[in-house]
Amino acid sequence: MDGLAGLPPLREVIAAHGLDARKRLGQHFLLDLNLTRRIARAAAPLDQGLVIEVGPGPGGLTRALLLEGAEQVVAIEIDSRAIAALKELQAVAGGRLKLVEADALKIDLATLGPPPRRIVANLPYNVSTALLVGWLHQADQVSDMVLMFQKEVVDRLAAEPRTKDYGRLSVLAQHVCTVQRLFDVAPSAFVPPPKVVSSVVRLRPKPAGRLADLRPLEKVTAAAFGQRRKMLRSSLSSAFANPVEILGRLNIPPTARAEELTVADFVRLAQALDK
Repeated sequence: MDGLAGLPPLREVIAAHGLDARKRLGQHFLLDLNLTRRIARAAAPLDQGLVIEVGPGPGGLTRALLLEGAEQVVAIEIDSRAIAALKELQAVAGGRLKLVEADALKIDLATLGPPPRRIVANLPYNVSTALLVGWLHQADQVSDMVLMFQKEVVDRLAAEPRTKDYGRLSVLAQHVCTVQRLFDVAPSAFVPPPKVVSSVVRLRPKPAGRLADLRPLEKVTAAAFGQRRKMLRSSLSSAFANPVEILGRLNIPPTARAEELTVADFVRLAQALDK
């Protein structure tokens, strides 16, 4: 802990390594240690197993995870400038920090270390949804995820049927995980400040009863919500040869629209896709 306490302020780290936030990488850095420690505490207990962080940047959340007692942190960063800055943090972390310079979209979580694994991250905005969908496919590899997104993404993750935010991402996330909003973060907390409010959310994979393969669910939700204004008898024609027959068999009105269906309804449609 003493070594961590002696680290220079994050603004000095950013200046020393020319670590200006880059738009193409979706970077917005969190420098408020009180806030990053609040995020870290939301993911407790950290003293058991592996904490996976994606897009650590200058290491604000990484410091917080270590200060809050994380046993082992694996930080995945695609920006080589940030890797250089993080090596200073690694040097005083007492062997608790491993750096992986890689594209997180291409990583198999199981290769990062033994379970239990949890993901805690302020996600790069430009790939946040793609990262989450990839992790939903690997949900059996993690115990939970505490993630920061743009607030509009969290609105979609938590949305109920018959609301404007309810869509494909809502169905996929809620089928695999329980979704719990934690708190919002104002733009002023970031460098540079984004134009939108951010939100922290906890996603905890459900223990059983999930589809073994998410691809059929992705296919039917993409078809249904891709033309969400149309009735299902029309929008599902790209997924089923005879959608009216399938919908009738499942007691789903063919005149319904995608936003009217529950997550369970979509799961039944996904199961019918295989038959």
